[in-house]
Amino acid sequence: MSRDVLLAAVIGAHGLKGEVKVKTFTETPDALARYRRLHAKDGRGFTVSHAKTTKADEAVVTFAEVVDRNTAETLRGIELFVRREVLPEPAENEFYHTDLIGLTAMDEADRVIGTIKAIYNFGASDVIEIARGDGDTVMLPFAKEFVPVVDLKAGRVVIAEPEEVESGERGTVE
Repeated sequence: MSRDVLLAAVIGAHGLKGEVKVKTFTETPDALARYRRLHAKDGRGFTVSHAKTTKADEAVVTFAEVVDRNTAETLRGIELFVRREVLPEPAENEFYHTDLIGLTAMDEADRVIGTIKAIYNFGASDVIEIARGDGDTVMLPFAKEFVPVVDLKAGRVVIAEPEEVESGERGTVE
């Protein structure tokens, strides 16, 4: 099964010759040019001719198919993807979010907790959202302390749930 991986989102037009400013989700913004052929969800393809880093997570990109500002302006908000198969294999203990989505989350006693629904990063570190069978969701830091085992081949992760999650206790604000 092929999965698409989000690499960038168009923020807006830049200049008069069809360049666009993008927010990148790659390790470095200039890495975007390495993949050359990107696509939108609607199937449109874009060939990266040039990418120049402007900020830590932004770049100005030239696409072969976009030659004027008017066309570039129509791309605002478009998400740009690449097929998972073209990405390099991650280093040990590193994972692409797309590889984690859908994995079964088990507790340390091999009981099913749920399924990984999403991975978020709100600035500090990654957080996993687990959808439970009862429709509820639980969010935990994606850190070794909470997720000691990730077994992609077996399609599962082991969750070391904090005591307050296991017991159903709710914290109080004082």
